Amino acid sequence: MVVFLSRRLAAAFFSIFVATIIVFGMSRLTGDPREQFLTVETTPEIWDAWGKKFGLDKPLVVQYFIWLGKAATLDFGTSLNQARPVRDLITERIRPSAELALTGWFLSIAIGIPLGVLSAVKRGRPIDYLARWFALLGQALPPFWLGMVMILIFAVALDWLPAGARAGPRTLIMPAMTLALINASSNLRITRSAMLEVLDSEYVKLARAKGVSESNVIWKHAFRNAVIAPLTNAGLLLAGFLAGTVVTELVFAWPGMGRLVIDAVRTNDFPVVSALTLVFTVIYVAANFLIDLLYGFVDPRIRLS
Repeated sequence: MVVFLSRRLAAAFFSIFVATIIVFGMSRLTGDPREQFLTVETTPEIWDAWGKKFGLDKPLVVQYFIWLGKAATLDFGTSLNQARPVRDLITERIRPSAELALTGWFLSIAIGIPLGVLSAVKRGRPIDYLARWFALLGQALPPFWLGMVMILIFAVALDWLPAGARAGPRTLIMPAMTLALINASSNLRITRSAMLEVLDSEYVKLARAKGVSESNVIWKHAFRNAVIAPLTNAGLLLAGFLAGTVVTELVFAWPGMGRLVIDAVRTNDFPVVSALTLVFTVIYVAANFLIDLLYGFVDPRIRLS
């Protein structure tokens, strides 16, 4: 088990290190960030002062290691456009993003996985066709369209829920349901596919032949052996949600990290873009690491291999 954890942890740190190189390199592809502040009144002295202030007067390799050292202490510099520490900007947006992400994720799990199991167990029956239709619809609908439809129905026509901004628990319902309905379809499809494969296996047939109750066959024998694929998908969905759901946040004016990164890209605010990209990368790597750990507990064969 120690070797298993060590390998996964080493791979995670290596992935983050490579990501820092890519993130820093991408942030410099658009040229010198000082160019966006150029005016007819910009003098060479002002240009040099900007370079010293933001560390842009040094070679790229030196800039990278300075940036990496500061990033390790969560010092991402100062936003070029808002003149505020990037860490403060991210801290302000983490909680709204986490609220939306966790709520939408739990709802997508609660909807998608049980429907996937039910669809597999009732294969070929009306409930199976309805579940597959729901999965196809969720896969095809754009999040912005579903969000706008929900606003038109529940906020404009029925006046049941508030639309836009973050002002209490009721404002969380529509964006969270938009995320849940769109992403529950992938949980449903993957769970159904994994369950169908397991339900056709010999050990499930043997369990039924021995007279094991249907509920035990489904949940103890079938679902337990089919959980790897849904677990992977659920972990990646959570990482994606936490990293910021840009479209949903824009539609509902939700003040999360997704909106922050869009605003930063528009204005070429490279400290914010670099910091957010690194944060998103760490979230994905951490999610994959946790999924690997869960693999080891769910299926000991993976841990031993």
